[in-house]
Amino acid sequence: MFALRSALHYLAGQLRQVGLFIALIVIILFFQVSTNGITLAPINVSNLIVQNSYILILAIGMVMVIIAGHIDLSVGSVVAFVGAMSGVMITQWGVPWWLAIILCLAIGALVGMWQGFWIAYFGIPAFIVTLAGMLTFRGLTQIALQNQQISPFPDEFRSLGSGFLPDLGGGTSALEPLTMIIGIVATIALVVQDLRQRAARRKHNLEDEPFAWFVCKMVFTALLILLITYLLAGYRGTPIVLIVLGLLTVAYSAVMANSVWGRHIYAIGGNRFAAELSGVKVKRVTFTLFVNMGVLAALAGLVFTAQLNLANPKAGTASNLMRSPRSSSEALPSPAELER
Repeated sequence: MFALRSALHYLAGQLRQVGLFIALIVIILFFQVSTNGITLAPINVSNLIVQNSYILILAIGMVMVIIAGHIDLSVGSVVAFVGAMSGVMITQWGVPWWLAIILCLAIGALVGMWQGFWIAYFGIPAFIVTLAGMLTFRGLTQIALQNQQISPFPDEFRSLGSGFLPDLGGGTSALEPLTMIIGIVATIALVVQDLRQRAARRKHNLEDEPFAWFVCKMVFTALLILLITYLLAGYRGTPIVLIVLGLLTVAYSAVMANSVWGRHIYAIGGNRFAAELSGVKVKRVTFTLFVNMGVLAALAGLVFTAQLNLANPKAGTASNLMRSPRSSSEALPSPAELER
């Protein structure tokens, strides 16, 4: 009884965060009912993940930039520019797809170095530098593509944005086995990690959330992962880009939580001057932060281009970002088609 009261008291203090999740659940349930079950149909869930994957890749880098107190307005144009360069390399210059990917990531790093140099070492606000970058790389995209779309790309390259892991069941089972295995392993790993983190906090006598609230949050997260796993396994299995997203999320979470570089980013975001007085090399960290953002923007551009199977001079614009979720709903089958 005491644990329940403690959890409710803690919940009241976390009402704002919990309210967002409750609102999200209500919205999903509303559309699930109003669309006769199409919202959570396996094909729709898979399409939403695939078509919005490049935005999630950008979000990983952007969160780190924002934590440090900066902003990057050029990511959309970098997405378009890298996509354009990949199209030119693969379809016009005959560069192997795997080499084109490496070169495009290098281009993203150079873009980040260029912008990070002015921001970190000359003290020009990131808003100004990246606004100029947004216009510059949009123009370079138009020049590279000559205001035309380039297509098609090799199947190996396209698999980065729209491919799926192989079906171990050979297409005979209702649920794709490899996807179920990945989902179960991911759930177990997440539960073990949460338990280890809680044990470490208690070992060092640090304040922790109530046990009842901890269990509820862990159960909810595990059920959510298993639900998504079940839905994906009922369609074509695990998208390759979802594996990429998962690896990026795990890697950057570990970097931000355990590395010196990650701690320095938090320190700079908290108080830049105090961090500098404490020995943090603010300029170097800021520079590498934008290099990292450039590489992630390049990866997002490759994923977006592979997904569409064309290099588009208008990629990464606000209209394209708004169109991505909408295009998934336009491509949905009717309830009758789902029943078949």
